Amino acid sequence: MFNDILSAIPFGIILAFTIGPVFFVLLETSATKGFKSALIFDLGVVLADIVFILIAFFSTNKLLEKVKDDPSFLIFGGVLLFVYGLISFIKTSKSFRDIVKEYHKIDIQKKYGKLFLKGFLLNFINIGVLLGWVAFIVIGNSLTESKDGLLVFLSSILIVYFLVDLIKMSLAKKLKSRLTPRRIFKTKKIIALVILGFGVLLLVQGFFPKEKEMIKARFEKISPIK
Repeated sequence: MFNDILSAIPFGIILAFTIGPVFFVLLETSATKGFKSALIFDLGVVLADIVFILIAFFSTNKLLEKVKDDPSFLIFGGVLLFVYGLISFIKTSKSFRDIVKEYHKIDIQKKYGKLFLKGFLLNFINIGVLLGWVAFIVIGNSLTESKDGLLVFLSSILIVYFLVDLIKMSLAKKLKSRLTPRRIFKTKKIIALVILGFGVLLLVQGFFPKEKEMIKARFEKISPIK
């Protein structure tokens, strides 16, 4: 279980720093309307993520059971992440003007109910988020072995994501002033490359399953965590 949590931490951090409309609105809301307003908005975002997780999990649950030890499923997940990362990188490379516009044009709702709904809808309309959770489920299925490992993995991603968001809210004013469009542009490209890298890693594991098990066995021998 502890290993499942550790495996989820980097993915939660990546998710928290995936820069898009939600990222900007969260910072702007916290900087101008306060921590509580940003928290309400973020809870709406998290609810959308939970809905996506449920959709992705129940639509792939039977498939996961059938192909849990099938390397081809790792290849599928790797291709999904690789393509997603590649498309994100290409789109980012062509979208500097859009980033500048997004940076300066943010509409903020004042009422908590509207903030919550806005957070939910802003996240829910992004189909890329659903694809991302499908990829996380594929990754979690390959990394976890315990009975409830996948559930722990996905829950840990959400918790880490939310905790990082809390930190972002508390540092919103400083973070907003330092995140210039140019830095945002570079950060988005780096995140896209990281996602692409995870895709390559899954592809390698899928194409070389025996080597994966050998490395895992050696790691378990030298690992101090029992």
